Amino acid sequence: MIGGGPAGSAAAYWMARDGLDVTLVEKKEYPRDKTCGDGLTPRAILQLQNMGFDFDVPEFHRITGLRSYAGDDLMIEMPWPDHSRFPNWGGVIRRRDLDQQVASLAEKEGVHVRDNTTATPVVESGQLTAVTLANGGESETVAPDVTIIADGSMNRFGRELGTSRRRDYPLGMAARGYYSSPRSEDPFLESQLDLRDSSGATIPGYGWVFPLGDGTVNVGVGLLSTFKKWKDVNTTHMMNDYVATAPEYWGLSEESKLSKPMGGKLTMSYSKSPLIGHNWLTIGDAAGAINPWNGEGISYGYETGRFAADHVAEALGAGDLGLLRRYPQRLEDEYGLYYKMARIFVRLIGYPSVMRTLAHTGLRNRPLMEWTLKVMANLLDDEDKHMGERTYDALAAVVRTLPTK
Repeated sequence: MIGGGPAGSAAAYWMARDGLDVTLVEKKEYPRDKTCGDGLTPRAILQLQNMGFDFDVPEFHRITGLRSYAGDDLMIEMPWPDHSRFPNWGGVIRRRDLDQQVASLAEKEGVHVRDNTTATPVVESGQLTAVTLANGGESETVAPDVTIIADGSMNRFGRELGTSRRRDYPLGMAARGYYSSPRSEDPFLESQLDLRDSSGATIPGYGWVFPLGDGTVNVGVGLLSTFKKWKDVNTTHMMNDYVATAPEYWGLSEESKLSKPMGGKLTMSYSKSPLIGHNWLTIGDAAGAINPWNGEGISYGYETGRFAADHVAEALGAGDLGLLRRYPQRLEDEYGLYYKMARIFVRLIGYPSVMRTLAHTGLRNRPLMEWTLKVMANLLDDEDKHMGERTYDALAAVVRTLPTK
């Protein structure tokens, strides 16, 4: 198992539960920081519940819903929807704490956790034959039956096996920092859908404030590659503009800043391929699993990790690694249409005027926004999913009317 974030730790946990001998390799030493919004939707909460996560730890702050703004004049608060399978609550917890605790859950199931260890593939004739593990001045070479790659969006291990990102699929850029705040115990995630700079000019992208419940908040901005001039946008400047114009009740300022903004890429919509090789497969950000609708990656790391664990256990149990080929179809069955719709949607909002119009229209219509929250957080219930094909056709029709970039 290469990578000890959400995807890698979940896969390791579930494989160990299936009785497999698992080694989890993490490049950095726990606890380590990650560039992330730190927010958990009900999808992520369900996966953590299934792994026995302790939500009573002081680092975890419970979230009851989402507050969205469009400029200064429009705001709506929405609780997480009731669902037949997912809980109606979420949370915020720093990734340094979350990842360490989930790795500890895996370790309790018998996983050999090796942090501060770098994994390098040994490739012969295009095939993965072994993995070299280096810690300090010591190294060893091992030959696992199957290697699961969960090394994040940079995917250095996977790239040596030939994985690459589809350039025609959306890519996100984000930056986040931590601030002290008098409203840190707020029970809502907050998003700004109509970003403006200090002069009032529209900025492409979105902003967020996620309260941590300990006197601090996670503040960030995001941008999609579907915006025509996205490469010219500086996310640090976006962050400064957002902090300067965020609601005063958060108390955001240079004086309340606790860390410099950290940025990173968001690989979305299963943009990485191939997802499998003869004796390996990719999960989480290494597979490009982030949800394009909202930039969420943690829950999809947990889910793809669990799916991968199922298929690895099946393949090893049958003595047939060819069964690993069922994994990509599992992802297509679970997410195919949903991510197809998302790719069309993010092309739409790549036009700032469209994004602004949709945000201002939506925030005036509570039923529409409640339905939109279900869609964007992938929380549609079974009776809602029949709308998928019709929604896809409607989105596709709108996109065909837009000018070609």
